Amino acid sequence: MAVSAVISIGLPVALFIFIYKKYRAKFMPMIVGAAAFVIFALVLEQTVHLAVLGKTAIMQNIPLYILYGVFMAGIFEETARFISFKFLKKNYRGIETGLSYGVGHGGIEAILLAGTAMISNIIFSVIINSGNVEMLTSKLEGDALVNMSYAINALVTTTPYVFVFSGIERMMSITVHIALSIVVFYSVYKEKIWLFPLAIVLHAIVDLPSMLFQTGIIKSILLVEGIVLVCSVLLAIFALYLHKRFKDDGTSSDVIKETTG
Repeated sequence: MAVSAVISIGLPVALFIFIYKKYRAKFMPMIVGAAAFVIFALVLEQTVHLAVLGKTAIMQNIPLYILYGVFMAGIFEETARFISFKFLKKNYRGIETGLSYGVGHGGIEAILLAGTAMISNIIFSVIINSGNVEMLTSKLEGDALVNMSYAINALVTTTPYVFVFSGIERMMSITVHIALSIVVFYSVYKEKIWLFPLAIVLHAIVDLPSMLFQTGIIKSILLVEGIVLVCSVLLAIFALYLHKRFKDDGTSSDVIKETTG
């Protein structure tokens, strides 16, 4: 749990320090990336999920549920990137903008979804191991008590190495978010609009293994993590290819400084 917490919280910080020193990245694109994830993924997307999944039979139709799951995340998050880069384009240029945004978008996801969860698990585990389980359950009743009992049982029975998967998954997820940010960055900054729908499709492909596991089609979490690892590496290579293709035609900070200075 501690390893995953350190990765989930420390990796985004380390990555921003790195791109700040290497590319003179600005802080604002990272803030925009973090805010965009919260607004589009945690607020807007979840609102749509509540409206759609709670009032339709999509969840009973496995193929339709899988398609819905993989594309909703892609549509909302890539649209967040597209709108954000349209906004940032006025004052921020260069590949460091895409990198900083990607760290913000993927970093806040890692911190909120994995880092805080691991810290909470550590606190609960210390209480459980000290023999003070009643501190967690004494004031609860009904569904709240049932849910807490389930959570305690999950902590006690889960094999320790499984918790490390959360940190490893965040490493791959941040890689994906940075790569997709570069794809959408060039979609906006080089007006290659076809890269925007491509980013949605690529996002859906990366999310597909998790949806297959969630629906029971894939049984092995190791297989899921392996597929996602391959996808994250391929996406990083594709993003690097796009950067090499477009970096010398007016998009980089150095070119802009030369033309304006």
